[in-house]
Amino acid sequence: MSTLSIGFIGAGNMASALIGGLCDSGFDANDLYVADLDKKKSSALSDAFAVNSCDDNQSLLNCSDVVVLAVKPQVMKSVLQDLTTKPGQLFLSIAAGVRSDTLQSWLDEKCAIVRSMPNTPALVQCGATGLFANQHVNATQRQQADQIMSAVGLTIWVDQESQLDAVTAVSGSGPAYFFYMMEAIEAAGIELGLSSENSRALTLQTALGAAKLALSGDEDTAELRARVTSPGGTTAAAIDYLQAKQGLDNIKQAVGAAYNRSQQLAEQLADG
Repeated sequence: MSTLSIGFIGAGNMASALIGGLCDSGFDANDLYVADLDKKKSSALSDAFAVNSCDDNQSLLNCSDVVVLAVKPQVMKSVLQDLTTKPGQLFLSIAAGVRSDTLQSWLDEKCAIVRSMPNTPALVQCGATGLFANQHVNATQRQQADQIMSAVGLTIWVDQESQLDAVTAVSGSGPAYFFYMMEAIEAAGIELGLSSENSRALTLQTALGAAKLALSGDEDTAELRARVTSPGGTTAAAIDYLQAKQGLDNIKQAVGAAYNRSQQLAEQLADG
């Protein structure tokens, strides 16, 4: 593995997941740095993974080839202002909604910036991340950003930054949609007489199995659904009910609502 040095501004859950994923993939902890206003958090990561803890953000920038911005969007401006960047340095943001031109205005107009939109399954190294590179990112830096985010799961690249709003709506917010569905199925199982433990176990295993089955072949999800929906059977009864209630359209509209909100939040952060 290369001697690439990576610094994390922010020592929260996502930074912990990325550091853990990098270490598990063979990255040298001596080349990883972390800084956080809450010294207890940075010390905890340093103790857990034997990474370097920096006293402040500028010290971290001075020794990092790639700087991962892992702080909340609302505090990003105050974190980045007054920092001095290095030539050739890459900034990888995992903050939702903060656009690359906004980050540039707080850093340097010629900064190489990759925006990413991970999701919470990254915490168990099963994430899905969308990435966008601005015009100052070269091929090597693009590869570096992909290496970091792929340590916690799947990565895909989009050509237009606006497409990250769609990524946010589909995969960024997506786990909550599935949790919502699982919550309902688990509750239904209990109402139908199953114990809470058995209903939970069956629901979660079925969700896991359905995802694995979908990933195992080339069939689209509509085909997979049709295969288990025998005419006049139990599955057909459930699907017919959902279709009568416009279930598919409702889900698509819900994803669209997340997309619209993502755009609104980006505008608010840019104005702030």
